[in-house]
Amino acid sequence: MRKAMLFVAVFGCVSLVWAADPFVGTWKLNVAKSKFTNTTFKSFTMTTEAQGNDIKWVQDMVVAGGTAIHRSAAGKYDGKDYPVVGDPSVDTFSIVKTNPNTVKYTFKKSGKEVDSGEAVVSKDGKTCTDTGGGKDANGQAFTYTLFTEKQ
Repeated sequence: MRKAMLFVAVFGCVSLVWAADPFVGTWKLNVAKSKFTNTTFKSFTMTTEAQGNDIKWVQDMVVAGGTAIHRSAAGKYDGKDYPVVGDPSVDTFSIVKTNPNTVKYTFKKSGKEVDSGEAVVSKDGKTCTDTGGGKDANGQAFTYTLFTEKQ
């Protein structure tokens, strides 16, 4: 299994928050509207919440082949690295909000970038499109477009 796709959804659309942040809430992946070059998700749910000046996200996903991943993290929109728990493929993430509905994020393993992308929440706040890519543990390049819907 290629764990590279696991980074994607991680920050993908739903990892960003401030009190009135459009990213706050629970998001589910619409597999039929999403595209992956190497690994597909059977399911993906992400919940984000504001915690003071920090954001916290929790992701539960099942990838093709049936492997379940439960990972979480907390941090700020300041571009600094923060720890990710529960996923051996990544150990930190960073995120920057470029406008109220858009964030850019990076996932790293042992200080080396493995995945990066941009997540955009629609103006009506009902959907989020996350596009990005990177390289998996075997050095294989991958790309993705994740389409999530707010629950």
